[in-house]
Amino acid sequence: MNKRADLTPMMKPRSVAIIGASRDPHKVGNVILQNYISAGFPGKLYPVNLNSDEVLGLKAYKSVLDIDDSVDLAVIAIPAPAVPGALEQCGKAKVKSAVVVSGGFAEIGETGLQDKIAGIAKKYSIALVGPNCLGVMDMRSKVDTLFLPTKKLSKPKVGFVSFVSQSGAVGSTVLDVIAGEGIGLSKFISYGNAAYIDETDILEYLMGDPETKVIVLYIEGIKRGREFVELARKLGRSKPVIVLKAGRTSAGMAAAQSHTASLAGNYAVQEAIFKQFGFIVANDLSELLYYAKIFASEMRPKGNRVGVITNGGGAGVIAADEIGSSKYLQMADYSAATKKSLRKIMPALVNIKNPLDLAGDADSRRYMDAMNALGSDPEVDMLLVIILYQTPGADPGVTREVVQKKITLSKPLLVVSVGTEYTQRQAKLLEEGGVPVYDSPISAVSSLEALFKYTEFKKRIATG
Repeated sequence: MNKRADLTPMMKPRSVAIIGASRDPHKVGNVILQNYISAGFPGKLYPVNLNSDEVLGLKAYKSVLDIDDSVDLAVIAIPAPAVPGALEQCGKAKVKSAVVVSGGFAEIGETGLQDKIAGIAKKYSIALVGPNCLGVMDMRSKVDTLFLPTKKLSKPKVGFVSFVSQSGAVGSTVLDVIAGEGIGLSKFISYGNAAYIDETDILEYLMGDPETKVIVLYIEGIKRGREFVELARKLGRSKPVIVLKAGRTSAGMAAAQSHTASLAGNYAVQEAIFKQFGFIVANDLSELLYYAKIFASEMRPKGNRVGVITNGGGAGVIAADEIGSSKYLQMADYSAATKKSLRKIMPALVNIKNPLDLAGDADSRRYMDAMNALGSDPEVDMLLVIILYQTPGADPGVTREVVQKKITLSKPLLVVSVGTEYTQRQAKLLEEGGVPVYDSPISAVSSLEALFKYTEFKKRIATG
């Protein structure tokens, strides 16, 4: 398929004009300009304000036509009726891309106004995202059009997961949670009403982006079905795509129409397309984040056999139940050599079976021995490690051993840990060390299942 617009000037701009930049800290244009400054954007910033000569210490301009420089990106944060005029000026100034964060278009029935800005974007070949969106964030180029005060939103660390969201509200929530979970972000794109650039254009850009290894997608509707299917066929083969599709029911479709003027479409058909092309389908925001976490770790299993290590028998039983009821996973049967080795190094109270219950007094040494044994066992493809930090021996030493094992292990490893302040501190250290942490065996097993299914999909397409 042919690209309709290049998003590189938007994500990697050398110069940015903020149309609607304001001295008022409560105005969207002020927040956006402040975010660029706070992020340390290395390019040139040009505030555009009809009534001010200076905004936040920077010279302000009456129009982009007054800027004596080429502008790669214009961020437009002005009332909807004024947007066409500002965008027309961007076209005449040869601005390469634009993000319209302003609302008041097709989502409230102003389809004519939205069609007008789409026509201007097409006329001047402006890569236009929006309107009615948060816009874009690129962690490496320090682009940030989000009009969310930094004191209210934690910023993720730099990584290789790119998140695409039709909804700004969902996007901001997920961004905040991603930061807390320690998932590394590459890019964030909120595209709102998709007047010109839509989800297909964005996904095509991310498919070719070397800084994106995993794509997380929240959509309410698919604008160009045939083109989307054509791209999805190639994209699923290229990179993992985790998708949450809203607007599945008649009530949801009606809500989507009033939210982003989206045509939600037939969900059963869309879900079948997603699965056919290897997309990982999430049923809610929790699953979206669970799956993003395990795929961000870049772990890929060779098979479906899971070894469970625990210091709590009940938690191990729950994990075994989940694995046993899975259509795709199975409990590993440890090799004879592994069983013999474990019997030599484990206390007599430890029963050498799967789940491997290390008992309530398990310490860092016992966890290390167990992970070393199962990690080297060819009969084990994945490790699910349950750590109940409430027990006496489960301390920061256990955390350090798990992080160290993750570095050297060639198979997927994740942790299940449930608790409050002390547990949460250890979970944060694990996440910072690249170990996915889950709040229940159910969410952990579901994530391992998604990982295995995608790995099998990749194997099938590799063999034709």
